Amino acid sequence: MVTNTRRTQRGESSLSRDRIIDTAIALLDESGEAGLTFRALAERLSTGAGAIYWHVADKDDLVGAACDAIVAATLAEARAGAPARAAIRAIGLGLFDALDLHPWIGAALMRSPGKMPMVRIMEGIGRQVQALGVPPDALWTGASTLLHYVLGVAGQNAANAQFARTHALVREDFLAEVAGQWSALDAHAFPFTRAAAARLAQHDDRADFLAGIDLIVAGIAAARPV
Repeated sequence: MVTNTRRTQRGESSLSRDRIIDTAIALLDESGEAGLTFRALAERLSTGAGAIYWHVADKDDLVGAACDAIVAATLAEARAGAPARAAIRAIGLGLFDALDLHPWIGAALMRSPGKMPMVRIMEGIGRQVQALGVPPDALWTGASTLLHYVLGVAGQNAANAQFARTHALVREDFLAEVAGQWSALDAHAFPFTRAAAARLAQHDDRADFLAGIDLIVAGIAAARPV
């Protein structure tokens, strides 16, 4: 019994919260939230579930910590010291790519709107909107509009990519099929959709995303005192 206790203590002492979070991220990327169980985590870490509970309270705490780790790293990589418009683009594109690599983040963020990952994103975007010289009474509207655009479009893109992977779809073939369906719509009832069909098959998701950020930033900047 004494030997087992000593082994457990050595195992626990070598186990860190960061290591648990890194392993949880790997499991989440592989199998989504359904695949992240404390049993699977303990097996991957070669430890007992009890040792993990020393560092995280429960699964929600662990998913939140994993999400926060990725968000913090993404924001840290955004271009520090860049002009506000460039920094906003860098933050947006960083989050777009992060959600594409880790599709489970979108759901985790939506479940915890007031917690640290969302606070980090709001702070990062809000500071740059402030740096644009926007009047105080327009700051919230500008920052929250950007926040919802970035997370909404990035989340939808990640969901689309996940759907394509799950159903073994080739993006070009799928878009070409949808474009064909749109082109066959009634010209009087769906004139815009028919016109958009030609662009659908060739559009670049990241370029369109950045163009949307530029449009919003231009609108926010227009609120500055002249």
